[in-house]
Amino acid sequence: MTDQPSLHVAAGDQERVSARPRLQYFPISFFAAVLGMTGTTIALQRAERFLGLPPGLSGILLVVSIAIFLVITVLYALKAARFPDAVKREFAHPVKINFFPTISISLLLFSIAFLRLNSDLSRVLWIVGAAVHLVFTIVILSAWKQRTTFQIQHANPAWFIPVVGNIIVPIAGVEHAPAEVSWFFFSIGLIFWLVLLTVVLYRVIFYPPLAERLMPTLFILVAPPAVGFVSYLRLMEQEVGAPALDGFARILYYVALFIFLLLLAQLRQFVRLPFYISWWAYSFPTAAITIATILMASRTNLFFFQVLAYVLLAGLGALILMLLFRTAAAIVQRRICVEEE
Repeated sequence: MTDQPSLHVAAGDQERVSARPRLQYFPISFFAAVLGMTGTTIALQRAERFLGLPPGLSGILLVVSIAIFLVITVLYALKAARFPDAVKREFAHPVKINFFPTISISLLLFSIAFLRLNSDLSRVLWIVGAAVHLVFTIVILSAWKQRTTFQIQHANPAWFIPVVGNIIVPIAGVEHAPAEVSWFFFSIGLIFWLVLLTVVLYRVIFYPPLAERLMPTLFILVAPPAVGFVSYLRLMEQEVGAPALDGFARILYYVALFIFLLLLAQLRQFVRLPFYISWWAYSFPTAAITIATILMASRTNLFFFQVLAYVLLAGLGALILMLLFRTAAAIVQRRICVEEE
Protein backbone atom coordinates (compact mmCIF):
# COMPACT_ATOMS: atom_id res chain seq x y z
CA MET A 1 0.00 0.00 0.00
CA THR A 2 2.82 2.40 0.83
CA ASP A 3 4.40 1.89 -2.58
CA GLN A 4 1.30 2.88 -4.56
CA PRO A 5 1.45 6.65 -3.86
CA SER A 6 5.10 6.73 -4.85
CA LEU A 7 4.28 4.96 -8.07
CA HIS A 8 1.49 7.46 -8.69
CA VAL A 9 3.84 10.38 -8.11
CA ALA A 10 6.43 8.82 -10.37
CA ALA A 11 3.84 8.43 -13.10
CA GLY A 12 2.80 12.07 -12.68
CA ASP A 13 6.42 13.19 -12.82
CA GLN A 14 6.96 11.13 -15.93
CA GLU A 15 3.95 12.76 -17.59
CA ARG A 16 5.26 16.23 -16.76
CA VAL A 17 8.73 15.32 -18.02
CA SER A 18 7.29 13.96 -21.28
CA ALA A 19 5.23 17.14 -21.77
CA ARG A 20 8.03 19.55 -20.90
CA PRO A 21 10.27 19.01 -23.97
CA ARG A 22 7.48 19.80 -26.46
CA LEU A 23 8.61 23.43 -26.49
CA GLN A 24 12.10 22.19 -27.31
CA TYR A 25 10.77 20.71 -30.56
CA PHE A 26 8.66 23.73 -31.57
CA PRO A 27 9.81 24.11 -35.22
CA ILE A 28 10.96 27.31 -36.89
CA SER A 29 8.94 26.15 -39.90
CA PHE A 30 5.77 27.08 -37.98
CA PHE A 31 6.28 30.64 -39.30
CA ALA A 32 5.30 29.30 -42.74
CA ALA A 33 1.73 29.38 -41.41
CA VAL A 34 2.06 33.15 -40.95
CA LEU A 35 3.17 33.49 -44.58
CA GLY A 36 0.13 31.55 -45.76
CA MET A 37 -2.33 33.47 -43.60
CA THR A 38 -0.89 36.89 -44.45
CA GLY A 39 -0.62 36.02 -48.14
CA THR A 40 -4.29 35.07 -48.10
CA THR A 41 -5.10 38.36 -46.36
CA ILE A 42 -3.33 40.29 -49.13
CA ALA A 43 -5.12 38.22 -51.79
CA LEU A 44 -8.47 39.15 -50.24
CA GLN A 45 -7.44 42.81 -50.10
CA ARG A 46 -6.64 42.72 -53.81
CA ALA A 47 -9.90 40.90 -54.56
CA GLU A 48 -11.86 43.52 -52.63
CA ARG A 49 -10.10 46.25 -54.55
CA PHE A 50 -10.03 44.83 -58.08
CA LEU A 51 -12.75 42.15 -58.21
CA GLY A 52 -15.43 43.93 -56.22
CA LEU A 53 -15.56 41.49 -53.30
CA PRO A 54 -17.39 42.90 -50.25
CA PRO A 55 -14.91 44.53 -47.85
CA GLY A 56 -14.39 43.29 -44.32
CA LEU A 57 -13.20 39.69 -44.57
CA SER A 58 -9.60 40.71 -45.23
CA GLY A 59 -9.62 42.80 -42.05
CA ILE A 60 -10.77 39.85 -39.96
CA LEU A 61 -8.13 37.61 -41.53
CA LEU A 62 -5.46 40.24 -40.88
CA VAL A 63 -6.29 40.24 -37.18
CA VAL A 64 -6.16 36.43 -37.11
CA SER A 65 -2.81 36.49 -38.96
CA ILE A 66 -1.35 38.94 -36.44
CA ALA A 67 -2.57 36.80 -33.54
CA ILE A 68 -0.99 33.67 -35.03
CA PHE A 69 2.26 35.54 -35.65
CA LEU A 70 2.39 36.79 -32.06
CA VAL A 71 1.65 33.35 -30.60
CA ILE A 72 4.31 31.65 -32.73
CA THR A 73 6.83 34.42 -32.01
CA VAL A 74 6.30 34.18 -28.23
CA LEU A 75 6.58 30.39 -28.26
CA TYR A 76 9.73 30.41 -30.37
CA ALA A 77 11.24 33.15 -28.18
CA LEU A 78 10.55 30.97 -25.13
CA LYS A 79 12.20 28.06 -26.90
CA ALA A 80 15.25 30.22 -27.68
CA ALA A 81 15.46 31.29 -24.03
CA ARG A 82 15.00 27.84 -22.50
CA PHE A 83 16.53 25.61 -25.18
CA PRO A 84 19.15 27.70 -27.03
CA ASP A 85 20.99 24.56 -28.15
CA ALA A 86 17.85 23.37 -29.95
CA VAL A 87 17.71 26.66 -31.88
CA LYS A 88 21.41 26.33 -32.74
CA ARG A 89 20.79 22.82 -34.06
CA GLU A 90 17.99 24.12 -36.29
CA PHE A 91 20.25 26.86 -37.62
CA ALA A 92 22.93 24.27 -38.38
CA HIS A 93 20.45 21.99 -40.17
CA PRO A 94 20.75 22.08 -44.00
CA VAL A 95 16.97 22.36 -44.43
CA LYS A 96 15.67 24.06 -41.29
CA ILE A 97 18.13 26.95 -41.54
CA ASN A 98 16.23 28.20 -44.58
CA PHE A 99 13.03 28.75 -42.58
CA PHE A 100 14.52 31.40 -40.28
CA PRO A 101 13.92 34.14 -42.90
CA THR A 102 10.19 33.36 -42.71
CA ILE A 103 10.30 35.67 -39.68
CA SER A 104 11.50 38.65 -41.71
CA ILE A 105 9.25 37.71 -44.64
CA SER A 106 6.29 37.76 -42.23
CA LEU A 107 7.15 41.36 -41.34
CA LEU A 108 7.43 42.29 -45.01
CA LEU A 109 4.04 40.74 -45.76
CA PHE A 110 2.46 42.62 -42.86
CA SER A 111 3.97 45.82 -44.26
CA ILE A 112 2.14 45.09 -47.54
CA ALA A 113 -1.11 44.27 -45.72
CA PHE A 114 -0.96 47.57 -43.79
CA LEU A 115 0.16 49.67 -46.77
CA ARG A 116 -3.26 51.26 -47.31
CA LEU A 117 -4.46 50.87 -43.73
CA ASN A 118 -1.64 52.53 -41.80
CA SER A 119 1.28 53.88 -43.83
CA ASP A 120 3.45 54.66 -40.79
CA LEU A 121 3.10 51.16 -39.35
CA SER A 122 3.72 49.71 -42.80
CA ARG A 123 6.94 51.72 -43.07
CA VAL A 124 8.24 50.52 -39.69
CA LEU A 125 7.43 46.88 -40.52
CA TRP A 126 9.08 47.24 -43.91
CA ILE A 127 12.29 48.80 -42.54
CA VAL A 128 12.69 46.12 -39.88
CA GLY A 129 11.68 43.30 -42.23
CA ALA A 130 13.98 44.39 -45.07
CA ALA A 131 16.98 44.95 -42.77
CA VAL A 132 16.55 41.62 -40.96
CA HIS A 133 16.00 39.77 -44.22
CA LEU A 134 19.18 41.20 -45.73
CA VAL A 135 21.09 39.98 -42.67
CA PHE A 136 19.50 36.53 -42.96
CA THR A 137 20.39 36.40 -46.66
CA ILE A 138 24.05 37.21 -46.06
CA VAL A 139 24.41 34.90 -43.04
CA ILE A 140 22.68 31.91 -44.65
CA LEU A 141 24.48 32.24 -47.98
CA SER A 142 27.74 32.44 -46.02
CA ALA A 143 26.74 29.26 -44.18
CA TRP A 144 26.08 27.50 -47.50
CA LYS A 145 29.57 28.42 -48.61
CA GLN A 146 31.44 27.62 -45.40
CA ARG A 147 29.81 24.41 -44.19
CA THR A 148 31.25 21.27 -45.72
CA THR A 149 28.34 19.14 -44.44
CA PHE A 150 25.88 20.46 -47.05
CA GLN A 151 25.45 18.08 -49.98
CA ILE A 152 23.46 18.21 -53.23
CA GLN A 153 21.00 15.75 -51.64
CA HIS A 154 20.12 18.48 -49.12
CA ALA A 155 18.97 20.84 -51.88
CA ASN A 156 15.22 21.38 -51.88
CA PRO A 157 12.79 24.21 -52.71
CA ALA A 158 13.06 25.59 -49.15
CA TRP A 159 16.45 26.92 -50.24
CA PHE A 160 14.56 29.57 -52.19
CA ILE A 161 13.26 31.21 -49.01
CA PRO A 162 16.37 33.17 -47.89
CA VAL A 163 17.30 34.66 -51.25
CA VAL A 164 14.03 34.83 -53.15
CA GLY A 165 12.37 36.50 -50.16
CA ASN A 166 14.20 39.60 -51.34
CA ILE A 167 11.75 39.83 -54.26
CA ILE A 168 8.97 40.69 -51.80
CA VAL A 169 10.74 43.84 -50.58
CA PRO A 170 9.78 46.18 -53.49
CA ILE A 171 6.02 45.56 -53.18
CA ALA A 172 5.81 47.93 -50.21
CA GLY A 173 9.34 49.26 -50.59
CA VAL A 174 8.52 51.54 -53.54
CA GLU A 175 6.30 53.50 -51.14
CA HIS A 176 8.81 53.72 -48.29
CA ALA A 177 12.27 54.18 -49.81
CA PRO A 178 14.05 55.34 -52.99
CA ALA A 179 13.41 53.04 -55.96
CA GLU A 180 17.06 51.97 -56.09
CA VAL A 181 16.67 50.21 -52.75
CA SER A 182 13.84 48.11 -54.14
CA TRP A 183 15.76 47.36 -57.33
CA PHE A 184 18.68 46.18 -55.18
CA PHE A 185 16.56 43.59 -53.38
CA PHE A 186 14.67 42.61 -56.54
CA SER A 187 17.93 41.96 -58.40
CA ILE A 188 19.27 39.71 -55.64
CA GLY A 189 16.10 37.64 -55.51
CA LEU A 190 15.69 37.34 -59.27
CA ILE A 191 19.23 36.23 -60.11
CA PHE A 192 19.53 33.81 -57.21
CA TRP A 193 16.11 32.37 -58.10
CA LEU A 194 17.44 31.41 -61.53
CA VAL A 195 20.63 29.93 -60.05
CA LEU A 196 18.83 27.95 -57.35
CA LEU A 197 16.13 26.82 -59.77
CA THR A 198 18.83 25.05 -61.77
CA VAL A 199 20.28 23.43 -58.63
CA VAL A 200 16.92 22.29 -57.28
CA LEU A 201 15.72 20.90 -60.62
CA TYR A 202 19.00 18.99 -60.95
CA ARG A 203 18.46 17.56 -57.45
CA VAL A 204 14.81 16.62 -58.11
CA ILE A 205 15.46 15.01 -61.51
CA PHE A 206 18.73 13.14 -60.99
CA TYR A 207 18.56 12.11 -57.32
CA PRO A 208 16.09 10.07 -55.25
CA PRO A 209 12.75 11.74 -54.44
CA LEU A 210 12.49 14.22 -51.61
CA ALA A 211 11.56 12.90 -48.19
CA GLU A 212 7.82 12.78 -47.53
CA ARG A 213 7.85 15.73 -45.13
CA LEU A 214 9.64 17.85 -47.76
CA MET A 215 7.40 17.02 -50.71
CA PRO A 216 5.00 19.95 -50.02
CA THR A 217 7.93 22.35 -50.40
CA LEU A 218 7.80 21.72 -54.15
CA PHE A 219 4.98 24.28 -54.21
CA ILE A 220 7.55 26.91 -53.22
CA LEU A 221 8.66 26.74 -56.88
CA VAL A 222 5.51 28.74 -57.71
CA ALA A 223 6.31 31.64 -55.39
CA PRO A 224 9.41 33.28 -56.97
CA PRO A 225 7.93 34.00 -60.43
CA ALA A 226 4.49 34.82 -58.99
CA VAL A 227 5.85 37.26 -56.41
CA GLY A 228 8.35 38.47 -58.99
CA PHE A 229 5.45 39.38 -61.28
CA VAL A 230 3.75 41.43 -58.54
CA SER A 231 7.01 43.07 -57.49
CA TYR A 232 8.04 43.90 -61.06
CA LEU A 233 4.66 45.52 -61.73
CA ARG A 234 5.14 47.70 -58.66
CA LEU A 235 8.62 48.73 -59.77
CA MET A 236 7.58 49.53 -63.32
CA GLU A 237 4.47 51.42 -62.25
CA GLN A 238 6.68 53.52 -60.01
CA GLU A 239 8.91 54.23 -63.01
CA VAL A 240 6.20 55.15 -65.55
CA GLY A 241 3.57 56.42 -63.13
CA ALA A 242 0.80 54.24 -64.61
CA PRO A 243 -0.24 50.55 -64.65
CA ALA A 244 2.22 48.59 -66.77
CA LEU A 245 2.21 45.08 -68.23
CA ASP A 246 5.16 44.37 -70.50
CA GLY A 247 6.68 41.22 -71.94
CA PHE A 248 8.90 40.42 -68.96
CA ALA A 249 5.94 40.70 -66.58
CA ARG A 250 4.01 38.25 -68.74
CA ILE A 251 6.95 35.81 -68.75
CA LEU A 252 7.07 35.83 -64.95
CA TYR A 253 3.32 35.30 -64.64
CA TYR A 254 3.06 32.51 -67.18
CA VAL A 255 6.05 30.65 -65.72
CA ALA A 256 4.38 30.79 -62.30
CA LEU A 257 1.06 29.64 -63.77
CA PHE A 258 2.69 26.73 -65.63
CA ILE A 259 4.56 25.52 -62.52
CA PHE A 260 1.33 25.73 -60.53
CA LEU A 261 -0.55 23.67 -63.16
CA LEU A 262 2.33 21.19 -63.32
CA LEU A 263 2.10 20.62 -59.57
CA LEU A 264 -1.70 20.42 -59.64
CA ALA A 265 -1.37 17.60 -62.17
CA GLN A 266 0.35 15.64 -59.37
CA LEU A 267 -2.28 16.53 -56.76
CA ARG A 268 -3.09 12.90 -56.01
CA GLN A 269 0.51 12.35 -54.93
CA PHE A 270 0.39 15.32 -52.54
CA VAL A 271 -2.95 14.50 -50.89
CA ARG A 272 -1.73 11.00 -50.04
CA LEU A 273 1.06 12.40 -47.88
CA PRO A 274 0.71 12.26 -44.08
CA PHE A 275 0.12 15.67 -42.51
CA TYR A 276 3.26 17.56 -41.55
CA ILE A 277 3.69 21.20 -40.63
CA SER A 278 5.39 21.46 -44.04
CA TRP A 279 1.90 21.28 -45.59
CA TRP A 280 1.77 25.03 -44.98
CA ALA A 281 4.20 25.27 -47.91
CA TYR A 282 1.11 24.87 -50.10
CA SER A 283 -0.44 28.08 -48.80
CA PHE A 284 1.80 31.06 -49.58
CA PRO A 285 2.65 29.97 -53.16
CA THR A 286 -1.08 29.47 -53.81
CA ALA A 287 -1.76 32.92 -52.37
CA ALA A 288 1.02 34.36 -54.55
CA ILE A 289 -0.36 32.96 -57.83
CA THR A 290 -3.85 34.08 -56.75
CA ILE A 291 -2.65 37.66 -56.17
CA ALA A 292 -0.76 37.61 -59.48
CA THR A 293 -3.88 36.39 -61.30
CA ILE A 294 -6.05 39.10 -59.71
CA LEU A 295 -3.56 41.71 -60.91
CA MET A 296 -3.44 40.07 -64.34
CA ALA A 297 -7.23 40.28 -64.52
CA SER A 298 -7.19 43.95 -63.54
CA ARG A 299 -4.52 44.80 -66.12
CA THR A 300 -5.95 42.85 -69.08
CA ASN A 301 -9.69 42.99 -68.32
CA LEU A 302 -9.94 39.54 -69.88
CA PHE A 303 -12.81 37.34 -68.73
CA PHE A 304 -10.53 34.28 -68.53
CA PHE A 305 -8.32 35.83 -65.86
CA GLN A 306 -11.32 37.11 -63.91
CA VAL A 307 -12.79 33.61 -63.74
CA LEU A 308 -9.41 32.10 -62.92
CA ALA A 309 -8.93 34.64 -60.13
CA TYR A 310 -12.24 33.66 -58.53
CA VAL A 311 -11.43 29.95 -58.86
CA LEU A 312 -7.99 30.39 -57.28
CA LEU A 313 -9.40 32.57 -54.52
CA ALA A 314 -12.02 29.94 -53.66
CA GLY A 315 -9.38 27.21 -53.73
CA LEU A 316 -7.08 29.28 -51.52
CA GLY A 317 -9.85 29.80 -48.98
CA ALA A 318 -10.60 26.07 -48.87
CA LEU A 319 -6.89 25.29 -48.54
CA ILE A 320 -6.42 27.66 -45.59
CA LEU A 321 -9.45 26.26 -43.77
CA MET A 322 -8.17 22.71 -44.31
CA LEU A 323 -4.67 23.62 -43.08
CA LEU A 324 -6.03 25.32 -39.96
CA PHE A 325 -8.20 22.29 -39.19
CA ARG A 326 -5.41 19.77 -39.80
CA THR A 327 -2.92 21.80 -37.76
CA ALA A 328 -5.33 22.15 -34.84
CA ALA A 329 -6.06 18.41 -34.96
CA ALA A 330 -2.35 17.58 -35.04
CA ILE A 331 -1.74 19.83 -32.02
CA VAL A 332 -4.54 18.17 -30.05
CA GLN A 333 -3.27 14.72 -31.02
CA ARG A 334 0.30 15.74 -30.04
CA ARG A 335 1.70 14.97 -33.47
CA ILE A 336 3.43 18.36 -33.70
CA CYS A 337 6.33 19.61 -31.59
CA VAL A 338 7.72 16.13 -31.10
CA GLU A 339 11.19 14.79 -31.74
CA GLU A 340 11.69 13.85 -35.38
CA GLU A 341 12.54 10.24 -36.14
